Amino acid sequence: MTTENTPVTTGVHLLVPLKPLARAKSRLLAGRGSAGHFELVTAMALDTVAAARRARGVAGVVVVSSDPALTEAFTGLGVEVLPDDPADGLNAALRHGDEVLRARGVFRVGALQADLPALRSGELGWALRAAGTDRSFCPDHSGEGTTLLLAEPDRPLDPQFGPGSASAHSESGAKTLLGPWESLRRDVDIEADLTSAKATGLGPRTAARLDRGR
Repeated sequence: MTTENTPVTTGVHLLVPLKPLARAKSRLLAGRGSAGHFELVTAMALDTVAAARRARGVAGVVVVSSDPALTEAFTGLGVEVLPDDPADGLNAALRHGDEVLRARGVFRVGALQADLPALRSGELGWALRAAGTDRSFCPDHSGEGTTLLLAEPDRPLDPQFGPGSASAHSESGAKTLLGPWESLRRDVDIEADLTSAKATGLGPRTAARLDRGR
């Protein structure tokens, strides 16, 4: 059994940061209303985390969020949620989570975006295998953003998310992960992205939410 003082030396522990629902994915809000929007964002995040937990090479998934509704949804499924104590943006949340996990002796930390409702466990597993033990990142479908960032074992995550994060992570020494894992690159920011993700194949919660209408 692993304890907080026992190093974890296999697999990667993925951090999944989530903004408060009132501030998440505002460009998807049109036509849904607040309640429908919150349900959609939650469904996408739940599908993302569920797929990640099943992927080969993933030792654990930890959500970083202080949103009460999201915390309840994930803890109800047995997913650990760390409060976003810095409350100072995505990179600060990830640095906080990275520090917590590495203090527990976790061997390797990664960051996965929460807006990948079409994510397939097998494809994430292939990307992790391609990464080996290198600092690595997967660009989003535009080539400008980042959906997955992996630290080297026993090294800080050093997240550099934001506009142009793919270039920033490449310049930080991370190798680019490009391969047969389209679902890992299919992040959702706007309605057109959601349509593309639907063509790839949505997770069950997101699909059910959309089947109920906007």
